[in-house]
Amino acid sequence: MSFTNLYYKRAVGTARQCYVCHKPTTTVLATINTIDFLYTCDNHLSDPGFASQVGTSNDGVGAGAAQKMGLSSEEIAKVKAEWEERQKKKAEKAKEKGDSKGKDKDKDTDKDPKNPDEKEKASKKVPGSLSPPSTTPTPTPTHQRYTLHRDIFALRLAEHRRRRQAVQAKELAPRLPGAPMTMPANPPS
Repeated sequence: MSFTNLYYKRAVGTARQCYVCHKPTTTVLATINTIDFLYTCDNHLSDPGFASQVGTSNDGVGAGAAQKMGLSSEEIAKVKAEWEERQKKKAEKAKEKGDSKGKDKDKDTDKDPKNPDEKEKASKKVPGSLSPPSTTPTPTPTHQRYTLHRDIFALRLAEHRRRRQAVQAKELAPRLPGAPMTMPANPPS
């Protein structure tokens, strides 16, 4: 069972020794299902000979992709500003529509309900009761993603393979026949 070369940086409570320099660290790189994990110092994470961060840019374009496309940082900033202005305008329009709808709803609630069932429903509302909780999604924490250098990743794969083979050997050992305990007294001539 192999795993992909994509590790997530996580902080842990207890310090363990770094995979490279054996100094205590609380930073760990782990695969998505924690099949493989290794403790590393923050210094080693910045070393390109050890690991590289995936998607270091926050603008949605990979770190070197904007430069490859011939875009300067000024052009990217200009497009970002235009997009933010559009988003503000959309938010203002939505707010104005919400205000006008709110006024219409207030007019409707001022009218006395003609149906007696509606009067009961209106009177059953308890002032100060809790409204249903808002369904705003909680932002999921995003961890920094790293890929290990190909040689380091090859070492991790080899170590993982060795562990798996050791477990298989322990499972298989009881089923193998044992060596004979005694020597034959008279070998055939």
